[in-house]
Amino acid sequence: MITEAGAQPPLRPWGQAWRLLAAAAMGVLIWIVTASQLPVGAAGPRIEWMITGDPLVALACLVALLWRRRFPVTIALAVILASTVSVLAGGASLLALCSLSTRRRPAETVVAAVLSVVTAVLTADFYPHREPTGPLWLVLSLPTLMVGIVVAVGAAIGARREEVRSLRERVESAEREQAARAAEARIVERHRIAREMHDVLAHRVSLVAMQAGVLGHRPDLPADQIAELARGIAEGSHQALEELRDVLGVLRASPDELEPPQPSLTDLPALVADARALGLDVTLTTTTAGEPPDATARTVYRIVQEGLTNAGKHAPGARVAVTVEGTAGDGLRATVRDSGAARRIAGPPVSGYGLLGLSERVELAGGELDHHPEPGGGFVLAARLPWPVREGSE
Repeated sequence: MITEAGAQPPLRPWGQAWRLLAAAAMGVLIWIVTASQLPVGAAGPRIEWMITGDPLVALACLVALLWRRRFPVTIALAVILASTVSVLAGGASLLALCSLSTRRRPAETVVAAVLSVVTAVLTADFYPHREPTGPLWLVLSLPTLMVGIVVAVGAAIGARREEVRSLRERVESAEREQAARAAEARIVERHRIAREMHDVLAHRVSLVAMQAGVLGHRPDLPADQIAELARGIAEGSHQALEELRDVLGVLRASPDELEPPQPSLTDLPALVADARALGLDVTLTTTTAGEPPDATARTVYRIVQEGLTNAGKHAPGARVAVTVEGTAGDGLRATVRDSGAARRIAGPPVSGYGLLGLSERVELAGGELDHHPEPGGGFVLAARLPWPVREGSE
């Protein structure tokens, strides 16, 4: 179906209904005023038309207004011309003019406005009057004023629609730009990781392979050299695993995937079980009443994770006690305490950023972090986080 250029999208049913009802009410008001001006005892074809034909034309105009957004100019001109022989169609004529004015096209709006004034003057003489009409300037002034008000309202509505449409386009454009920047940042990060894997990880794995090759091809090496090569392989493997763990999370992610599920307090037993599988002697005690906020629970999980990691690196063979306790309103406390290293070995490489990053995370959550060695040996990592009382929880 061919539509006129610049046609607006259709209205919702309720929006369409109240506009047509308002136009019908305006037409009925004009019809009542016109009927009150008829001479007493007036009769004839025009009086009969006023009772039968006038309402039918008005009804046809109201029905035609359903397509005013698809064919704005055609419907507006047709309804305005039809209002010449129907005072009941006056309301429909004003609605058509207002709808056309929202397009904010001066040429077609001026034509429709002049035509509306002319038809209003012709309609004024279509039915007989009890009293003679006034001078021409008075007859023209009222329709001109009404048409001017309708055109101004329509132009204001059109301006507001364009502003809202412009704001929506800006929001959509901003969202697209943000998504593009995020995608670009993701690509840059992946390129950086690829460079690091080539420059660092591949080099480290090559060294490990070379050391292992020496052990395989030189069985006659002294025992101290074999031990030194074995230590080098172990250290290189530890470093490679640390670096590989840093890059796997980004490399496995897809731009279209949702965010992975975040850990919470319910994941602590699994975390402790993994630590035990690596040889740590860990006990877990949780005494929390209720469910803390997700962000707080996630921070506690990271605290316990960092504590267990540090214990495994720096206190092999130590006993580790993990305690998580708290209630809403009293706060949430997490403590990781180890008894100190039971044996001395060359530990894995230390980045030095674990506790620093953890301090920043706890500070952002509004809590306090404390970490210090104990006088009798061992190390304590403790944090206190806010746990506000939710409304309606009491």
